[in-house]
Amino acid sequence: MAATKKKTQRSPEQGEKAMIAGILEGSPEAVGVAVIRLSCGCRKMAAVSLAGEPASKIIMYRDQAESVCAQCKQDNGDYMRVTEQFISWKEPEPDEKTRRTISAKVLGTTEDLPN
Repeated sequence: MAATKKKTQRSPEQGEKAMIAGILEGSPEAVGVAVIRLSCGCRKMAAVSLAGEPASKIIMYRDQAESVCAQCKQDNGDYMRVTEQFISWKEPEPDEKTRRTISAKVLGTTEDLPN
């Protein structure tokens, strides 16, 4: 009896997790990776340091595509098309206050931060 092969479907989130792991591996000083998802399906990512500074180059990609979309090629992923942004923290995560401070610096969070 012949074994049937299932075609494995890879979700965009799986690709994103793999990219995050690769960025962290190449950025030993990183405490996390800033992830910016765009309405077109492209993503921008960069490692961030404990000081909230870039710890890698910005990587822009579209999952399972050879390059980013035509719109991103033109406007470099304009912030007006951002649908979601967050930091994927490396284990062990920094404390809550540090995470909030870094997030505000990196992503421009508009939340009120405690003094």
